[in-house]
Amino acid sequence: MVTVTENAARHLRDLLEQKGESPDEKGLRLFVEKGGCAGMSYAMKIDAPEETDSVIERDGVRVFVDAESLEFLDDSQVDYVDALNDSGFKIQNPNAARSCGCGTSFEPTSAEKEPEYDPDTKDGTVCGGETEESEG
Repeated sequence: MVTVTENAARHLRDLLEQKGESPDEKGLRLFVEKGGCAGMSYAMKIDAPEETDSVIERDGVRVFVDAESLEFLDDSQVDYVDALNDSGFKIQNPNAARSCGCGTSFEPTSAEKEPEYDPDTKDGTVCGGETEESEG
């Protein structure tokens, strides 16, 4: 199961409020997809729950994780880091054999675990938040 820190829940509540969204209807969707410099990347968006999602509730807000992503995120912790040069939601994932320097990408501990997402839907994000088009 994924856990959410008190700090992450507070920032998620603030984010939903800023976007005019109700925590009763929407929450943070956390998922993984192929991409990034370490092979898999974390992705998040404000979304409504799906019927088959695992739902993590903390202090009146919810995080949604689909079954496939949960295989990669089991026992992970969602936190919010507020630092001078890097603020945002961060994932501490015990299922990562290694992570990239920017923290948005990881290599799963099991090589046989790869998501079945369509690679054509990848958004082109690489380490550091740049896109493939902006590198050259």
